Amino acid sequence: MDKRAFYVEGLGQEKGLISLLLVANPFAYQPLIDGMDRLALIVTSVSSPEKDTEHWIWNDFRILVRRVTPEKLESWIVSSPNRNVIYWLVQGEILIDRDSYLTNLRDRLMEWSPLIREQKLLSEFSQFIRSYLQAKQDLKDGQVLDAYSNVLSSLHYWAHIALVEEGMHPELTVWEQMRRVNPGIYKLFEELTTSGESLEKRVQLVLLACEFSILNKMESSCALLIRLIESRSESWTPSELLQHPDLSGLSLELSVLLQKLVNRGCIREIAKASRDSISGLLELRYTSASVK
Repeated sequence: MDKRAFYVEGLGQEKGLISLLLVANPFAYQPLIDGMDRLALIVTSVSSPEKDTEHWIWNDFRILVRRVTPEKLESWIVSSPNRNVIYWLVQGEILIDRDSYLTNLRDRLMEWSPLIREQKLLSEFSQFIRSYLQAKQDLKDGQVLDAYSNVLSSLHYWAHIALVEEGMHPELTVWEQMRRVNPGIYKLFEELTTSGESLEKRVQLVLLACEFSILNKMESSCALLIRLIESRSESWTPSELLQHPDLSGLSLELSVLLQKLVNRGCIREIAKASRDSISGLLELRYTSASVK
């Protein structure tokens, strides 16, 4: 039995199966598939948490089996810290593809559909702000090492934003990408990690640069969220926004984003009487900046 037949026959009859993707490990150790020899990615309409991840061995090949619903897979693409999923989808061999689901998804990835691009920008920007604010607080508290760790994360998210803006998918070797794509951000990375200045001074320098970038990129990175808030005359609660199909499943620091957008004047915050009986309690909701 050849390898293709083994996977097709062994996994292709699963209930709810939509697509089956095989990723081979071309190196002695490949973190892209957790050090295993093969990855069998099963896209299924049946969610079974107890079977999400399995390890098999066949003919001395160690096989990682991952099962995922289409909704979860697409949320990984735009907001998962595990960027391996892009490699899997682009480089893997499609063995089964009912209704051409994976083929169409791969095409959308290669073409950077407007929605995926906007979702990716929003997700990366959300994490950029969160790590920047944490680094700023750490420095204020005198926790310089923690501030260094968080500002380094901020630079990674900033680099991801720059790559997405160029229509590129962030790779594991993101700083090699940045050396070519955006030497300015790469220079900040070098300053933070190799400069002879004190650690505190290096962190302060990068925090200033991050603050300027956040202000500069806020509207463009949050275009999807701003447009969604403007799409109806009625104001939104945070929960309503997170349940919208364009945001559902994304990893977002929504409260931070909303407050920053309010402060910048990109959206408006309004207070409405709460349904609870507590005297003076008001509920904050969010609406278009043009609404009076």
